[in-house]
Amino acid sequence: ASSVTTLMSASGCMGDDGFVFIGFLPSKAMERQHRMQLMAAEPRAQVFLEAPHRIEAVARDLQILGDRTLTVGRELTKQFEEIATLPAHSLTDWIHANPQRTRGEFALVVHAQTVVNDPIEVHDKMLRLLMQEVPLKTAVRLTAELTGESRNLLYDRALALKDTKT
Repeated sequence: ASSVTTLMSASGCMGDDGFVFIGFLPSKAMERQHRMQLMAAEPRAQVFLEAPHRIEAVARDLQILGDRTLTVGRELTKQFEEIATLPAHSLTDWIHANPQRTRGEFALVVHAQTVVNDPIEVHDKMLRLLMQEVPLKTAVRLTAELTGESRNLLYDRALALKDTKT
């Protein structure tokens, strides 16, 4: 029995592009947050494992993924197996809803990104996400590298997004 196979089957998110197996996330907070940023940019489904003593910290870090769908499996292939699918930002609330949820082995699937056809929406989403974590200039540079869009256009868009936020 495999927790990864079980969770991928239960999540129903196996797409044409397959999935990325991450393994365990880094134990150091800064390294883990950097990995989360990379995960946020990955469009394919991603599977990773987590230990019970770090699940709450991981849940906090996963909030960077916002509404992206997440399937969490606890104690998979065992007697007290539990599986839930929810938005990534809700994982902390799910864990705190039952004290038993901080125990056991965890496998998690970050579902593939939904396809957004409007490039402005894609750029805005990427800019908003990056601006939460890095300076505006860096967010623009990274978005330009990932999308191929003009830095000047993205910089103007980032300023507009920043102004609407305040």
